[in-house]
Amino acid sequence: MLAFNSLGSLTVRNSVALAASTYPWHTVSGNTGRRALGHARLHGRGRLRASAAETEVAQTAEAPLHVTVRPPLPKLPERELEFHSAPEGVSGWLNQARLAFALPWRQISDGSVMAFTLSGALPDVPQGRFSSAMSMPLLTEALKKAAADPRIRGIAVKIDPLSIGWAKLQELRRHIDYFRESGKFSLAYMERAGEKEYYLASAFEEIYAPPTASLGLRGFSVGGSFLRGVLDKIGVEPEIKRIGKYKSAGDQLLRTDMSDSQREQLSALLDDIYAGFSADVASSRGKTEAEVREMLDAGYHQAEEYAAQGWITGLKYEDEVEELLKQRTGGKEDRVLRAPLRRVAAVGNSVLRKLASRQVIAVVRTAGAINGGGGGGLPSTGSAITAPDVIRQLKAVKDNKKVAAVILRIDSPGGDALASDLMWREIQQLAAKKPVIASMVDVAASGGYYMAMGATHIVAEPLTITGSIGVVTGKFSLERLFERVGFNQTTISRGRYAEALTGARPQSSEEEAWFDEGAWIAYRSFRDRAAASRGVSPDDLEAVAQGRVWSGRQALEHGLVDVLGGIGRALQLAKLAADIPLAQNVPVIEFSRAKVNPLALLSGSRSAAWLPFLAAMSVLPPQLHSAFRSLYGSVAASAGGLNEIQASDGGLLSGLRSGHPLALSPIVEVTAVSSPSSTVGQVCDCRQEPFGGK
Repeated sequence: MLAFNSLGSLTVRNSVALAASTYPWHTVSGNTGRRALGHARLHGRGRLRASAAETEVAQTAEAPLHVTVRPPLPKLPERELEFHSAPEGVSGWLNQARLAFALPWRQISDGSVMAFTLSGALPDVPQGRFSSAMSMPLLTEALKKAAADPRIRGIAVKIDPLSIGWAKLQELRRHIDYFRESGKFSLAYMERAGEKEYYLASAFEEIYAPPTASLGLRGFSVGGSFLRGVLDKIGVEPEIKRIGKYKSAGDQLLRTDMSDSQREQLSALLDDIYAGFSADVASSRGKTEAEVREMLDAGYHQAEEYAAQGWITGLKYEDEVEELLKQRTGGKEDRVLRAPLRRVAAVGNSVLRKLASRQVIAVVRTAGAINGGGGGGLPSTGSAITAPDVIRQLKAVKDNKKVAAVILRIDSPGGDALASDLMWREIQQLAAKKPVIASMVDVAASGGYYMAMGATHIVAEPLTITGSIGVVTGKFSLERLFERVGFNQTTISRGRYAEALTGARPQSSEEEAWFDEGAWIAYRSFRDRAAASRGVSPDDLEAVAQGRVWSGRQALEHGLVDVLGGIGRALQLAKLAADIPLAQNVPVIEFSRAKVNPLALLSGSRSAAWLPFLAAMSVLPPQLHSAFRSLYGSVAASAGGLNEIQASDGGLLSGLRSGHPLALSPIVEVTAVSSPSSTVGQVCDCRQEPFGGK
């Protein structure tokens, strides 16, 4: 998933979109590739019931294809971010005067150090003007401003356990590299760190850890958890339809182990991450890739061993790092800025550089599972993309005459197929009026990729998980469970398929064929739109579809994305597409703010042992909840090994229960085997004060 050259720069070429899968029941929808891997037309119904071991891929006659004519990809600079010193002469003097007479709450002493803590989650959506939560936009903006701010001498970051994806880590590393180009010092301090934490820390000039630090770096793993055994014990029969050889969404319900196709695609993703980690750490620390792999295999127990081999700068306790910072500020403790991100990020671009243009570039951020809103979409205990909200933002951007171009940030495994299509349509209409650059974050798969298809160009990080062009839908037969608990349900209906989605019994062969055809219609619609958006035939797209997830690097190779990079690369594309000189400073306006979801507060205290219970409860009718609570007690002990299932997965099962097609990717979490998890699920708080701050 990581793909960098020895200089750390990003390759610019046609690219492919990818989606990773950890939870085998998510539905995937994706895009088409410009270069076919070979034709993969398989004929048949493409139907998979609970009794089937594998999914057959089929393809029927295609409808007429209207290929989207995209503007050619403009020539981009070799580097995404390049530091430029603040203006000198009269302009520089004026900037110094503006900084000196800043408002009291924005004043910063000369020679100050920006010190803060990174931990837990780091959302890609701004958290609100009065929120203390940290976000990717806030952090990256503060790093860029600190690099140009003459009052800032350096940065010091305490890195606690993180729960963010590899693509975000890549973007953070790029901004740290940008800061270091200013010639200012950068320092990282760690007490508990796994591969993700060290991957980020390795980008800093100096790395310190206490002698007793827990820095066990041992490698990476990927896996899946499977509920079929649990469902069998409680009498729930999953009836899942999915299209695509690699469409592992549904495996968690249908299988007791990993399929060969799932193992194939996950192994490819794991290889990308392992190779990328080795290359980037080697480049940052002056080592070879072979030395990085040897370090992982050595499995050092003591921080002293990492220091002796040059993987960290030295051994220091937190108070010693604090003393070091005081020395670098001339003994003036007040120049070690505590929780400074908002203060530094608030400095206007016009203060640090030349005046901005009258045009603006809008950023619309989308994160979470996709639903249609109005109570009919895909439930979620965390953040969610609600189609009406996103469409409202897109319309506002389209009608705003000052907006020259739009950057659409996507961090989603997908979800409701209809909601994905409605947003795609609005994005397509917006792109017909002004340039839209899709910028993928950690995951932009299935429905997330569906959204990106409507954009003018697509940018993905090498670590992004994307693709997963396929469809999954299904229902659950609760007949055996009803018999077990003594529940009876009688239904009177009119119409051949009126009871096709009933949970009281399995589907008949006629109902199954009808249900199967609906899944194929959804798949062909998605596949053909993807093919048209990438300018290829459905046959060519089929070769890179079939529900397979790709890394951003792999997606580039197969033509599913256009460029590798982050929001900086997307900004370059947006400027060029809108005929704005790259050197011109253009205001970037955020059109999205995070909403507080009370359900998300429940996810932090979940117990892994109860996750099968939560998942099963989500598929049962409310009248059976109390009966199942008592029944679950007898099988809970046999539900071990499910710690990888997230609380939100219960909501995804509930989405399948509706019988509607889902464009949802099975998310596979590629974990660093030694990563600490004490802050997983928590959002980093800007008010956290590192290095002994009061």
